[in-house]
Amino acid sequence: MELTKYEQDMYDGEYGEGKAECMEILVSLGKIYDAPKMIPITSAQVSGVSYKTIGDAGLDFVVDLGKKADVELECMLNPAGVDIENWEELGFSEEFTKKQVDIIKGYESIGVMSTCTCTPYLIGNTPMINEHVAWSESSAVCYVNSVIGARTNREGGPSALLGAIVGRTPYYGNHLLENRTADMIFNVDADINSDINIGALGYFVGQIVNDKKPYFRLNSNPGRNNLKLLGAALASSGAVSLYHVENITPEADYARVHESFDQLEEVTITQKDIDETISQLSTTDKLPDLVCLGCPHASITEIQEVAYLLKNRKLKRDLWICTSKAINSISKQCGYLDIIESAGGKIVSDTCMVVAPVEDLDYEVIGVNSAKAANYVPNMANMDVVYDSVENLIDMITE
Repeated sequence: MELTKYEQDMYDGEYGEGKAECMEILVSLGKIYDAPKMIPITSAQVSGVSYKTIGDAGLDFVVDLGKKADVELECMLNPAGVDIENWEELGFSEEFTKKQVDIIKGYESIGVMSTCTCTPYLIGNTPMINEHVAWSESSAVCYVNSVIGARTNREGGPSALLGAIVGRTPYYGNHLLENRTADMIFNVDADINSDINIGALGYFVGQIVNDKKPYFRLNSNPGRNNLKLLGAALASSGAVSLYHVENITPEADYARVHESFDQLEEVTITQKDIDETISQLSTTDKLPDLVCLGCPHASITEIQEVAYLLKNRKLKRDLWICTSKAINSISKQCGYLDIIESAGGKIVSDTCMVVAPVEDLDYEVIGVNSAKAANYVPNMANMDVVYDSVENLIDMITE
């Protein structure tokens, strides 16, 4: 692998033991994928934050690395295992919360921003088109590649963190323009305007393409929130890191005029496919005793929608809307938080139903409007899920 003088000096230890170790690992990773060189990055997003998923070994890794090096660019964390400001009210244990706080403090000690979100592009970490970044959360990777047009591989949490410390990542995969073309075409003859339909589409297609790059022809234009749900579903049922939507996403034209495009396999998706997928994503007919929205983390417009649905109503079961601390603050300023709390709901910051230990609480069935959450919760929390629209879920749990 060809290294610049600065990169070679980091590798040789001229900038400290920590950066040398990071470069050694990243160069080894690059050699595995035949990367010819390293590429500078402008930001990072690090998964492996919840104590539920990384445990004491992950905590020790962060603390040990913090003794040797600091990050040198914009770097945010994935959702943590609890809302560390309201953990007691939500029912989480003090023991778990203390471990979670230690993990976040460990990241803070090396310069990582302590806000924990899977939607960093909603709160300021928004790369420009063609910028190279090192992001690791699957839905964030899918969004930043597809909707924004920046470039990242589907990094592991450690490799994204190492990239943030040295400001570099190996130049392979999605960082190369020639690797960002489409692999299959999906002609969608179905309604994709609702949250559950677009999520079901992503879940259905992800199972078909695995890690390939789908190209969609849709019969209507989805908004940013629906594109967020689409990518999250694609990345959870498959391993999609980049998709194209004709006339919508920034690199769709490049994919369409590429010489290989006319030879791609085409698949037609019908409303029947969508409806069957929706029914498969629910694991029970019981009513949810907890509805969790915000997977990926809710935008301010999604919170606004919930507030309008809850105005002058009362909840008879629990409602959590998961988002970042920043979006939570905006929702308070806009008055949405007051409406939601008056109805009996909660806006939960910097965590989500997938990485929180909800299985330790007194819930049996979780209602979600996210295909990603419907896919993960039964396995990660050993709980049943009801997959339905925001409107229907709210109706299920209000008086």
